[in-house]
Amino acid sequence: MLGSWIARCREVNICWRASFTDMADINLVERNKDDAKSPFKYGDRPIGEDLDVSGHVPVLPKEFNLLSAIATGIVTGNTWTALGGAIVASLYNGGPPGIIYEFIAVSVFYWFITASIAELASAIPASGGVYHWATVTAGPRYGRICGWFAGWLNFFAWVFGVSANCSIIGSMIVYAYALFHPGFESQRWQVFIAYLIICWGCCFTVMFANRALPHINRIGSFLILGGLFVTIVVCAVMPSRNGSGYASNGFVWKDWENGTGYSSNGFVFLAGMLNGAFAVGTPDCVTHIAEEIPQAGRNLPKVLVCQVAVGFFTAVFYMIAMFYAINDLDAIFQANSICPLGDIYRQATGSNGGALGLLIVIILPIVCATVGCYITAGRTLYTLARDDAAPFASRIGAVSPKWKSPLYATLACGVISTCMGAIYVGSLAAFNAFVGAFVLLTTASFLMTILPHLITGRKTLTPGPFWMGKAGFVVNAVSCLYIVVSVVIYCFPYALPTSAAEMNYTSVITVGLAVLVGIWWFVHGRENYVGPQIVLNSVTALDRERD
Repeated sequence: MLGSWIARCREVNICWRASFTDMADINLVERNKDDAKSPFKYGDRPIGEDLDVSGHVPVLPKEFNLLSAIATGIVTGNTWTALGGAIVASLYNGGPPGIIYEFIAVSVFYWFITASIAELASAIPASGGVYHWATVTAGPRYGRICGWFAGWLNFFAWVFGVSANCSIIGSMIVYAYALFHPGFESQRWQVFIAYLIICWGCCFTVMFANRALPHINRIGSFLILGGLFVTIVVCAVMPSRNGSGYASNGFVWKDWENGTGYSSNGFVFLAGMLNGAFAVGTPDCVTHIAEEIPQAGRNLPKVLVCQVAVGFFTAVFYMIAMFYAINDLDAIFQANSICPLGDIYRQATGSNGGALGLLIVIILPIVCATVGCYITAGRTLYTLARDDAAPFASRIGAVSPKWKSPLYATLACGVISTCMGAIYVGSLAAFNAFVGAFVLLTTASFLMTILPHLITGRKTLTPGPFWMGKAGFVVNAVSCLYIVVSVVIYCFPYALPTSAAEMNYTSVITVGLAVLVGIWWFVHGRENYVGPQIVLNSVTALDRERD
């Protein structure tokens, strides 16, 4: 038996090697490095070369139509489920009314960011997203280094997004087990086991089921919308049935609860916007499948509008229904539960079974969202590697001809996420610092794209089908101003007085990763990295050709 197993492993290894040997004609990493290190190609595409807007031969099949792309945006954004997964941390910054108003405020600012991203995605619909846009908007002189940092920081953010989702799901699963086993005391290693199952299940799905991804995202969007409907109905009906009653209007809309220790309620409000930013801060997610969407220059802005609109309204409806179902907020704080959302659901339904049902309703969409995060992170790493910005670029920057997916790029994301899970077991504070850096890393990558676009007078790229004209100056300026202010505020301690264990280390993680990316630039990038060969054509003309 052992001999047959070893023989089978050898066969699999041979198949994998053969698969990637066949990539010689589609491996996009090798290029003539004797050329000037400019990331630009001006003018029309060379005759006879079927290049996409990123300057590469299209390799990934266009599996996503407009509907499945919208589903991907809704699922990966997973706004109401992300908000629910971290709800108790949000309650310290103003209580229920604080969460609602802070979420609305941060959403408005992210609408400006989303409009800026939609404009860039329309002009350059490439899977690198901010990586490609920063390369162009910063101009020939600074484009290489801006694109380098924007791409790497954005990649780390999405890998941390995978880890955050896996930990939320793992905590919910362990909590659900504890509901029916009195006396059970949860441990972080138990969460880690569930973490690994979700982590690698989603990773293998993205690696080996590329054709099924549009269908998975359609299912996920149904689960998100259907799960919201079920949760709202249960939270609206059950409190009157079980006799617990509803919260007062003042509790939901007026009673400000400052549990942070900061004396200024204005600062508490601004700091509390971080919780909403974690839920809505994903406007670039679907842009990383731009090369797999037909007529992406036209369709991506439509997808982003749907993603933002659905995310906003579902989150607001969810918060209102859930807050009215809370009847003892102090008990939730004092329980110090591994899954505070489960305690809220127990109060709403009055039973362990009801809480379990609502947890299942939220777990399933988050699983689909984790698949979406793997898609985004893997595609981002793949685009970096095919331009020789990543280690082992010949493998990571290649697409498997058999599975039609960036196999090794996605695998690398799974390995990093596993390491993050090990950090969770060793130190919860360290893990929270990494996943908490998601907002800072994404907004920093957005700033490296939008700010150069604004400084250069919005003249460094050819407008796509969606272009804001003069209004774009205002939209870009508001976006940059919000990012600069929020990055500073979000680095303050979460509460006062603080301690070494409770300190906010997201700034340390963000700066540390930026330093590592900078070291990699001097070790490898400055001499070997050319940058994405952007073809600055009119996207409108390209779409006309496809029609």
